[in-house]
Amino acid sequence: MFYQAKTIKIISLLMFFGLTSGLAGCSTWLTGDFKDPDVRLINVDVVRAKLLEQRFVLRFRIDNPNPASFAVRGLDYSLYLNDMKLADGESNVSFTVPANGHHTFQIPLRTNLWRHIKPIVKLLESPDQPIRYRLEGEVKTGFWFGRSVHLSRNGEIIPGDFIPE
Repeated sequence: MFYQAKTIKIISLLMFFGLTSGLAGCSTWLTGDFKDPDVRLINVDVVRAKLLEQRFVLRFRIDNPNPASFAVRGLDYSLYLNDMKLADGESNVSFTVPANGHHTFQIPLRTNLWRHIKPIVKLLESPDQPIRYRLEGEVKTGFWFGRSVHLSRNGEIIPGDFIPE
């Protein structure tokens, strides 16, 4: 009985020290010292473009300005074209961004432009006029005490630039 109580006490202490040492690595998350990483869309690749379904791969780069690494455990996103929502989804990408470093990752995007065919055709009638796009999302970081980092990128594309001569 004495040994059993002592064993439980030792295991409890080991678990306590293990937990507190694990939280020490999260100190930049728990204090106000954490700087939000910079998340950038660096490329969009067309995988397949059929009439009813289009598949793309979005490539991102995430830069960590902090002196400690952090884990990324997912991304939720929405893609708009002139305030028309084309796609939304989530990805369970999981990786670690090194301290003062960067990591590139990719997520698949699937959409059906058929339901938006009339407004898209109207936009393409003037190929020299820019079309606005907006990508919004949240990168989920951390394991236990994670926080979400908001992502918002927008810009313009000119359809005429993509038409071969």
